Amino acid sequence: MSRARALFAGLLAGVVAAIAMTAMMLLLACFGVATPLVIIGDRLSVFIPPGPFLSLMGKVGGYNHLKQLGVGSTIAGQLVVGAIGGAIFGFCMRRNPGKPATLSTIALFVVLPLIAVVIALWPVHGTSYVGLPIAPARLVTLVGFALCVFVFERTLVLGFQFLTRPTIQREDREFSPAIGRRAFLLSAIGVAAAGGGVALARKLYRAATFSYDGTQYKGRVVQPITPNDLFYCVTKNVVDPRVDVRLWHLEVNGLVHNQATWRFQDLTGFSAVEHETTLMCISNGLDAGLISNALWKGFPLRDLLKQAGPLSAAARVRLHGVDNYTDTIPLEKAMEPTTLLAYEMNGVPLPDRHGYPLRVIVPGYFGEKHVKWLTRIEVTDANAKGFYETQGWGPDFMTPTRSRIDVPDHESWFSLNQLSGAIEVKGMAYGGDRGISRVEVSFDDGRIWRDAEIYYAGGDLAWSLWKTDWMPEQPGNYTLVARATDGKGTVQKWEPDRSPFSGVTGFHKIVVHVAA
Repeated sequence: MSRARALFAGLLAGVVAAIAMTAMMLLLACFGVATPLVIIGDRLSVFIPPGPFLSLMGKVGGYNHLKQLGVGSTIAGQLVVGAIGGAIFGFCMRRNPGKPATLSTIALFVVLPLIAVVIALWPVHGTSYVGLPIAPARLVTLVGFALCVFVFERTLVLGFQFLTRPTIQREDREFSPAIGRRAFLLSAIGVAAAGGGVALARKLYRAATFSYDGTQYKGRVVQPITPNDLFYCVTKNVVDPRVDVRLWHLEVNGLVHNQATWRFQDLTGFSAVEHETTLMCISNGLDAGLISNALWKGFPLRDLLKQAGPLSAAARVRLHGVDNYTDTIPLEKAMEPTTLLAYEMNGVPLPDRHGYPLRVIVPGYFGEKHVKWLTRIEVTDANAKGFYETQGWGPDFMTPTRSRIDVPDHESWFSLNQLSGAIEVKGMAYGGDRGISRVEVSFDDGRIWRDAEIYYAGGDLAWSLWKTDWMPEQPGNYTLVARATDGKGTVQKWEPDRSPFSGVTGFHKIVVHVAA
């Protein structure tokens, strides 16, 4: 067989095999099995520092576009690697294309990739989108990947043998009509597999997080308690878990005297408490709405930790979600009575996007610490780090005192002649787990301050909502600023020495135009 024919046959078979493998990955993803299409991104993202990570997000148009780009690049990369692998296989088989190669091809295209994936992606193999515990999830992930590369190997070998099967032809006609017909038939099979993959991709896209990831809650719609469907949402996942509670369990292990495993029905036997607690994303801007307030029902995390009995070397608690997200909190914070394992949100079971069946609520800390879809509580030493901590966020994860003006809108226009009364100015203030004792508003960019009325005080763990009336005395452009004082008497301020990756500080300002 000539080199050109071998390369052509191998290349075509490789492309079709890569399409079949990708379709298999998409099919497995529909059943909640983690595949390299998404876990490669999880594995690589921890190595990108926050600065370049945010810059990359800005260049591609946001986190959702970055996730789509990551999955699309992985699929494209698989197709390219499959084509190259097929061409190399064809080149190596050109002298004896009919030779059985099952053992060698399985070793090359199944065993070696499986070993490489085990080594390179081991930290993320415990990902499960249906709620499998970490150890079984690792096995399912590896078996799923083995199945995918086996599909690639079988499609490649059989496709190559199909294309290179001897035909009755003149020796000088290397590409006979029979070869062309076979190439067309194999290409048609590849197109059919690609069509199936596209249909699966569309199904996954409809279930993906793109419709709600980045949900913000601000402006005139803000209520004391945020409705569940409007609660802010940030997720690293392309498709969030939908946990089957029958498969799920919670592990407590690490530096403890008594390791334990809990089923969901066992956890409901703990004495339940309800706390109104506000959550805010670490990347929430001064004017943004990545902050919301809810009533959470659950039980204190310390109830489990006391039974486990932390060892003397214990310093932090690492929290694991079924989506392989992890984060850590100090052991002292974990033992506070307000740090909850929550299973209800505003009177109903946790919605899927907010962590069903169990999540952590850590008052006063940024949202990334409130791990969703919790499946493991690991007591660790002081060196433990989580997903975003490894990436470089922090080191301070405690929320600073913040306030925001929600009404009127920035760049609003009013006419003195048409005003029937004072202009209502409203907003929110948040002091982490310190509460809010005072809110002030300035109408001249911070030169003179006056008190606003706190008409809703959510308590020490939640935000407060404030309002005041303002009647401008003359036309002009006014800069409105709000500032809050927390329950410990600390006034909101800009902290120039604070890391930009520990949450921004400063004052929210809006401009209001008043005409005659």
